[in-house]
This record gives sequence, structure tokens and C-alpha cells, in this order.
Amino acid sequence: MKNELLHIGPFTIYGYGLMIAIGVISAYFTAEYRAKKQGLDPDRVFGLVVCAVLGGFLGAKLLYFITELPAIIKNLSLLLDLSNGFVVYGGIIGGIFCCLVYCRKKGMVFLKYFDLVMPSVALAQGFGRIGCFLAGCCYGEETDSPIGIVFHESAYAPNGVKLIPTQLISSGLDFLHFLVLIWLARKVKADGQVAGCYLI
Repeated sequence: MKNELLHIGPFTIYGYGLMIAIGVISAYFTAEYRAKKQGLDPDRVFGLVVCAVLGGFLGAKLLYFITELPAIIKNLSLLLDLSNGFVVYGGIIGGIFCCLVYCRKKGMVFLKYFDLVMPSVALAQGFGRIGCFLAGCCYGEETDSPIGIVFHESAYAPNGVKLIPTQLISSGLDFLHFLVLIWLARKVKADGQVAGCYLI
């Protein structure tokens, strides 16, 4: 509901960026802990997280450029905007691709580490959606429902209008998805099944 959370001198702490940071850090430590429990190399987790973040950023941005090409041709300054304009499916594809390349270069079994990190991705997405709520992006339709929320200072959502809080609903589902994948990881036998369930 309020994206600018804190001002420290010339610096501003934004809710969206803070939630993304919390999500990435939580994802990293969760994956590292699970790697130790599974007998995988926890030192490789940091490299995977870096690859996932960079690949996710580039993939999400690239797919945005492709889908919004007509608008970008009219306004080339959109190419320089690194704070907005991301497509989640591009982020997933980009992150997976970079992690695959990393695993091959390091001689790691990709599917084992794929299963390891995907629950953490769902966890990070849950925090990211809270960031969307604070920023006011990814908002829902107008509603008269009691669960509707009203933005007053959003640069993205229409202000003064009751909207479905799709960001919080998505966040709750992402956190539930994380718990389901963690539970599933204890049950499955074949590599790749946990990651496959995430993608489904």
C-alpha cells in the first residue's frame, strides 16, 4: 500500500525492493539448509542462486521487450527502465537456463539441484508478491467485496477504488506452494519430480 517505506538521507528504501531482497535471502538460506540435509554441496547453492537471480532478471526483461515491442519502438526510453517491465514466465525460463549452464560447467547433477531450489523459488515469489502489494502493481479488478482494498498513493493501481487484492492472494498461494513442494520433496523418489510439480 506504501512503496516508499523509509528515507535515509538521499536514499529511499522501497517496499518492492525490500520484499525482493527478503525473498532472495530466504530462498538462499532455505536451499542451503536443505542441501546439507540431502547431502548436496551447500557451497554450490550460492552460485545457483546468483544464476537464478541474474537469469531470471534477464529472462523476465527480455520477454517484456518482446511482448511490448511496438510500445518500445515508439518510446525507446523504456529500454533503460530497469525498475519496471518484467514477465514472470521469462524470468522462470531465464533462471532455469542459467542454472542448467552453471550445473553443466560445475559437473553437477542438474535435476537434483533443480529439485532443491524450486521450493525456494516459490518462497521468494511469495515475498515478491507482497512487494507487488506495497507498490500497487499487479492489482485486481474493481470489487464491492469486503476483502477489497483501496490504494491511495500508488503509481500503478487506480487510487481511491476498491480492488481485489490479487497480490496478497497470489502471495498466500505461493507460500502454500512452497510448503507443498517441501512436503513432496520428502515423498518423491525420482529426480526432477519436485521441480516438475512446481512448473505444473
